[in-house]
Amino acid sequence: MNAITVQTHDDSQARLERLSALSQRLLERARECGASQAEVSCSEETGLNVNVRMGAVETVESNRDRGIGVTVYFGKRKGSASTADLREESLDATVEQACAIARYTEDDEASGLAEPELMAREFPELDLWHPWALDADRAVDLALACEAAGRADPRVANSDGASVGSSESLSVYANSHGFIGRERGTQHSIGCALIAGQGEGMQRDGWYSTGLAYADLESPESIGRRAAERTLARLQPRSAATGEYPVLFAAEVARSLIGHLLGAVSGGALYRRASFLLDQAGQQLFPDWFAIDELPLLRRGLRSAAFDAEGVATRTAPLVSDGVLQRYLLGSYSARKLGLQTTANAGGVHNLMVRANAGGFAELLGGMSRGLLVTELMGQGVNAVTGDYSRGAAGFWVENGSIAWPVDGITIAGNLKEVFQRIEAVGNDVDTRSHIGVGSILVGKMIVAGEE
Repeated sequence: MNAITVQTHDDSQARLERLSALSQRLLERARECGASQAEVSCSEETGLNVNVRMGAVETVESNRDRGIGVTVYFGKRKGSASTADLREESLDATVEQACAIARYTEDDEASGLAEPELMAREFPELDLWHPWALDADRAVDLALACEAAGRADPRVANSDGASVGSSESLSVYANSHGFIGRERGTQHSIGCALIAGQGEGMQRDGWYSTGLAYADLESPESIGRRAAERTLARLQPRSAATGEYPVLFAAEVARSLIGHLLGAVSGGALYRRASFLLDQAGQQLFPDWFAIDELPLLRRGLRSAAFDAEGVATRTAPLVSDGVLQRYLLGSYSARKLGLQTTANAGGVHNLMVRANAGGFAELLGGMSRGLLVTELMGQGVNAVTGDYSRGAAGFWVENGSIAWPVDGITIAGNLKEVFQRIEAVGNDVDTRSHIGVGSILVGKMIVAGEE
C-alpha cells in the first residue's frame, strides 16, 4: 500500500460519552412515563464515497447520519419510535410516541428485554477502530489509479467504474436492566468493475477489497489488475451439457451456501415455520468432518462484538460440529417463541469460520476430473421452506483438473439438504472480505442445466 494517513485528532470517546448520557436521559424519561422496561439505541455515522468512470469523477458523497431509537414495554405490550432530532422537545415526543403505541398494542408473551443475568459485563478491546484521514482528492486519486490499472490492457474496452469508501460508526445500546454498551468501528473499501469484449460478446467482472483498517486493503493497482484478469478470463464463454457434475464454488460465492444455512436456522424463520430445517437442532446436516464456529470476540473481525443487539454477552461457540447442527440463531423474542434461550444472535451472527479439510483452490480444482467452477451466482431461486435450490451461474468448465473454458447461461440446481450432505471438501483459501470465513467448497454432485 501507499503511505497510510490516520487521524490525529480523535473525539470518538467523547462522542460516545454524549450518546451514553443521552441514552440514560431517554431511559429515565421512559420510566417517568410508566414503562416497566425500556431500551435505547443511539448511533452516529460519517462516511465518504467516491466513484470514477473512464478516468473521470462521477460522484463524491459525504454523509453524516444520526439515529435514536426508543422501545418501551408496558408489561407485555411493546412500542417503538425513532428520531434524528436531538432537541429536547423532539426526544420527549419520541418517548411519548413509543409509550402511546405500547398502550394500544396487544399483549405478546414473548416480548420484553433479554434476561438481566445474560447482559454482558466484560468489554474486551477488539481492535475495530482504525480511522483513515481520507479527503475527497485523495479518494479520487486512489479510485483513478485503481481503474487505470484495470484498463491498462487494451482488451478492456469499457468500465463500470472504480470506487473508494470510508466510514466510521459509533453506537450505544442501553436498557433498563442498567446495561450500557458502547461500540465504535471503521470500514474502508476499494473496488473496480470492468467490461471487455465487443457487442454481444461483452463480459463484465470486477474485484474489491474491504477491511476495518486501510492497511488491510489490497493496493488500488492490484485490485484493478485483478478485476481485469477476471473480466478477460470470461471472454468467449460457452455453455455446458446438461447433467449431474461436481460443482466447485469459489470462495467468494461459497459463503452464499453458508448464508442459506443461516437463514434456515434463524429464529424468525423457525417460529414462523418457514424453514426447511425445522426441528433439526442435534441432527446431522453435513459430512462428519464439517464444522462451523462463531467467533464474536475475534480481534479485528468484521463482525466482532462483546454483546448482541439486546446487550446479551456473546461467546465463542460452535454452530456445527462433526456435521451436526448444534443450535439455532436466536434473539430473546424468537427464543421465547420457541421455548428456548437466546444464543446472543439478536441482530445476526458474528464472525463465522468454516473449518477447512483440504488445501487451497488449486488442490480442489486439480482434484476434479470434470465439472463446473462457479464464480458468479444470479437470481434468487431458493425456496426457504423446502430447500429447493435453482440459480443462474457463470464460471468455468473443468476438464482433467484444469480450467478448459468460461461458461455462462447455465443453471445449477438441487435441494440444499442434499447439497450440504454432498460437500466433499472445504479449501483453506478463505475469502476474508466477509464475516463468513470460508474457502472454496466442492459439492460432489449437482444438476447443471445448460445446452442440450
